[in-house]
Amino acid sequence: MNDYPGRVKTGLNSRENWWSDMPPRTGRGPRPGRWAILGIAFILPSFVPTAVELFTDGVTGEELLITALMIAYGACYVLFPLSLRPSRRKTTYVFSVVMLLIGLTLVFLHDNNPYILIYATAVLSFTLPPAWAVILDGGALLAVLIVHLAIGKDDFGDLVAATSITAAMFFMANLVRAVRKLEAANQEIATLAVAGERERLARDLHDILGHSLTTITVKAGLARRILESGKDERRALQEISEVENLTRSALSDIRATVSEYREVSLSAEVAGARAALRAAEIDADLPHAVDNVDPALQRTFGYVLREAVTNVLRHSGAKRVKVRFGKTWLEVEDDGDGGEVTPGNGLRGLTERLEAVGGTLTATAPSAGGWIVRAEVPESAVRSGARAPLTEPAGGCA
Repeated sequence: MNDYPGRVKTGLNSRENWWSDMPPRTGRGPRPGRWAILGIAFILPSFVPTAVELFTDGVTGEELLITALMIAYGACYVLFPLSLRPSRRKTTYVFSVVMLLIGLTLVFLHDNNPYILIYATAVLSFTLPPAWAVILDGGALLAVLIVHLAIGKDDFGDLVAATSITAAMFFMANLVRAVRKLEAANQEIATLAVAGERERLARDLHDILGHSLTTITVKAGLARRILESGKDERRALQEISEVENLTRSALSDIRATVSEYREVSLSAEVAGARAALRAAEIDADLPHAVDNVDPALQRTFGYVLREAVTNVLRHSGAKRVKVRFGKTWLEVEDDGDGGEVTPGNGLRGLTERLEAVGGTLTATAPSAGGWIVRAEVPESAVRSGARAPLTEPAGGCA
């Protein structure tokens, strides 16, 4: 069988599953004492006739021994779930072997009737790893067959029936193992989905608030400086009006993000970057159109442009920013302080966005100064139809 990443192996198709214990329950399981009632109901049809037969013509020492072994055997069958706790794995193995030996002893003491062995072989199927269950159950049934042949017994119908029931219990136990593994996998998937959604929401809110609040801060600072200088009050009022509009837009984006309906537009991000850079008195060399960018990449490149411009406004001290697009690439260059490139949450988040569409993100600080952020996606990845998932990888803004 081919192996696929993330595939849950639930059947007897791997060495690991053959030698692994029964997975624990993911739910509450049956109430205490329920199995005891069911177990007694299962053993009475076999034990009562045998007990009546033993005590019909008086009691001998051998019959007393058989009776004691049957009581111990029945107790093992009723109480075997108590040995299944993970902290008692050694006890489980010893318990199973002892029960199997008692069952074999009863078979040989009671007319070599193999039916009595079914209770032990069924318990081993559910308590031990499949490999050990096959070895011990198969060995016990083989021992009964050898005894049958040694004493010249030619009726193997009971042995065939016992073997068939044991095989059915074995495969039923394997089905239980598969169901428990799938339940555990589903719980893990649900947990990861919740974590992924939390990370998506945290990252997107960080994206929105990081860019919007930075622009609002820059514009508010510009308006304050204009008012302090006592010049061009009309410009100050314009900047304050834009701050108000940006605040409303940020609130709208936050509501849309929570509802998972917000779409990032590259053209809108270009316009927003131009306004933010102008307010920060940074010379912006931006394209006037985004038609030359592949439509499949415009959303992802919109995130890249937003993050790069936010970093320029926050950290760079730049006086000029140049943005260039290509069909499958975007580059943002500034003439700021530069320095060592230390990836923060923002760059990690953008790297994950680019990886989701088969691309790469590079951030370099040239020796001449400044910073260059370049996002690029191979045309082969675009042609293959790679798309960023709705719930994207974790990250955020720096």
